[in-house]
Amino acid sequence: MYEIFVEKHFEAAHYLRGYKGKCENVHGHRYRVVVRIEAEKLNDIDLAYDFTDLKRHLRHILERYDHTCLNDVPPFDKVNPSAENIAATIYNELKEKLSPDPVTLACVEAWESPGQGVAYRPD
Repeated sequence: MYEIFVEKHFEAAHYLRGYKGKCENVHGHRYRVVVRIEAEKLNDIDLAYDFTDLKRHLRHILERYDHTCLNDVPPFDKVNPSAENIAATIYNELKEKLSPDPVTLACVEAWESPGQGVAYRPD
């Protein structure tokens, strides 16, 4: 089994509705997103999956969030833009983009800072 991973960043503001603390105020992060996929075998040129393709798929998702207030961007206009919801949202969007390919999306990590983040992998 091969695990392929890429990392991209985006800048965004957000606030957590109902938090009852500092994070209820608008503040920003340089989010780091790490995507991990799995492949059982190599293709005809000995790649499990092309990094360029995976980065392109991820970039298309993150472009919508970059330099925004996440609370104004669907689905975060309805659900809190917590790291947990950010990771799950990216996972679900990326899973659809990867569906034609012979890979499995294993995990999406959303880091708010170098010391704290969330990994989402469904059951």
